[in-house]
Amino acid sequence: MLLSERQTKILAWLKQAGGHLSSQELTDSFNVSVQTIRKDLNELSDQGLVQRVHGGIRLPFHNRNLSFQSRQVINLEAKRAIGSKVADLLPEGATIFIGIGTTPQQVALALLDHPGLQVITNNLNAAMTLCHNPNIETLLTGGRIRPSDQDLMGEDATRFLRRFQVNFGIFGIGGLGPQGDLMDFSPEESYLSRAIIENSDQRILVADSSKHLRKAPVRTGTLSDVDRLVTDQLTTPMAELCEAAGVELLY
Repeated sequence: MLLSERQTKILAWLKQAGGHLSSQELTDSFNVSVQTIRKDLNELSDQGLVQRVHGGIRLPFHNRNLSFQSRQVINLEAKRAIGSKVADLLPEGATIFIGIGTTPQQVALALLDHPGLQVITNNLNAAMTLCHNPNIETLLTGGRIRPSDQDLMGEDATRFLRRFQVNFGIFGIGGLGPQGDLMDFSPEESYLSRAIIENSDQRILVADSSKHLRKAPVRTGTLSDVDRLVTDQLTTPMAELCEAAGVELLY
């Protein structure tokens, strides 16, 4: 389900407000009825994007990732812009990894007109997208399908990635912690990200601003493992973390 313009603004405001907003603030700001705001908040809550509390909403606490459908609509335009920036970085004939997640999926969509690549991925959506470009050779890992995330996971997938040494490793992350840690939501996801990091000449992290300073349970690495961060916008704390780690920024 796509978010309305008002729902997108509510999420952005919620984050800027420190994670809590009252229903009265929202009705006053948008000049709409209580019933209209209630409908917006119920839909956002149903998608796991907010948590309803007495008198308003707050950001949820996540020990697991949001559903794939929810992640597809969060910051969609920002993810499309990130995908386009990454596509412009990749020369013809390069070999690349594309990791799991909705932002790497947008990278694949941005490659539909690319003159030629070899892509290795465990991202089912990326592989299906790249089938439409005859100039791209796509190698898909084996492994266990996660229907909820539309990807391939497990030892077979990780072992397959480790057979290659590619020019560019493009991957997303569950969150970028306040100390510059790369965080994932499961050990399986972390193993895949490490395989990409350790078998790529250049490591490109794609993460929209909703991932900045966000925690997740599993530590995969640090920003120093990354050569370039491609994002949509940057706060001062995140810019300082990247500068300290020697990470090139593109936004």
